[in-house]
Amino acid sequence: MTPGKAYLSTEEIRPLAERSDLMGIWLVAHCWGTIALAVALFGLWPNPLTFALAVIVIGSRQLGLAILMHEAAHNALFRNRRLNDLVGEWLCGRPILAELAAYRHYHLTHHRFTQTDKDPDLVLSSKFPTSHASMKRKFARDLTGRTGIKQLTGQILMSFRLAGDDEAIRAAASDFAQSFKAPQLWKSLPVFLGIALLISLVGDWWWGLAFWILPYLTWFQFVLRIRNIAEHGATEQSEDPFRNVRTTLAGPIARLLVAPYWVNYHLEHHMIMHVPCYNLPRMHALLLEKGLGARMKTAPSYGAALREAGWRSV
Repeated sequence: MTPGKAYLSTEEIRPLAERSDLMGIWLVAHCWGTIALAVALFGLWPNPLTFALAVIVIGSRQLGLAILMHEAAHNALFRNRRLNDLVGEWLCGRPILAELAAYRHYHLTHHRFTQTDKDPDLVLSSKFPTSHASMKRKFARDLTGRTGIKQLTGQILMSFRLAGDDEAIRAAASDFAQSFKAPQLWKSLPVFLGIALLISLVGDWWWGLAFWILPYLTWFQFVLRIRNIAEHGATEQSEDPFRNVRTTLAGPIARLLVAPYWVNYHLEHHMIMHVPCYNLPRMHALLLEKGLGARMKTAPSYGAALREAGWRSV
């Protein structure tokens, strides 16, 4: 589960793996602060452009919350374990209808069996490369809300079926966690709806629908799919840690809209999964210094990663 130990010494890994409570606080504050600023931007200058920008930015920060919950799943968000789990659960996971414990169990299995038959994420990556038409249909379903509504409806129905059945809940946990979904929706739904209500109280009655639920059902689903494709889509189904995962280089716009909190450095994350996200660029540079760049599967942009997966002009 830590293939990077074959290429980096303990002395090199130790400073990379150092966690900071102050940095953890800053990341969570930055994520929620960006959401607040997006809402405030529309409040100050209400027009179609600021509305669309707010929906897109908030959806990308909902992915940001998912990424920070992912950090907490690796105990990398805070040095203090109790604080790590508390913040990861209530300020990152439950606001997007996710559940830290279920996600952690599933995700560690993904790390142990990356791109092998036992990888629970293989069902996502094995679909690629695919056709341009197939990807276009997937993106259209995401951006129009069809994916989000379908998944939320399924989550609600499954929560009714699983009510009180602890064994069935445990069995279904991995399938839900795969797309950042809580197996027991009713634990997270009050938090999710509470945030929407708070946004409505700050602004107009419809703001919660427009600036929390709409981004969740549309842009969040879209960037979540792009993230999944870029990380493992059209990579080798093998145990080679340089070829079964992809790092995608990202500029400022991509980091704002698609790749928050260094999530694009996915190869490095798989090398040593407990390294905090903000140290992954340093690990990337270190691997390049060691002459390993030619072995690493990287893409120069998200557009390039999508083209490898099938997003080609017809």
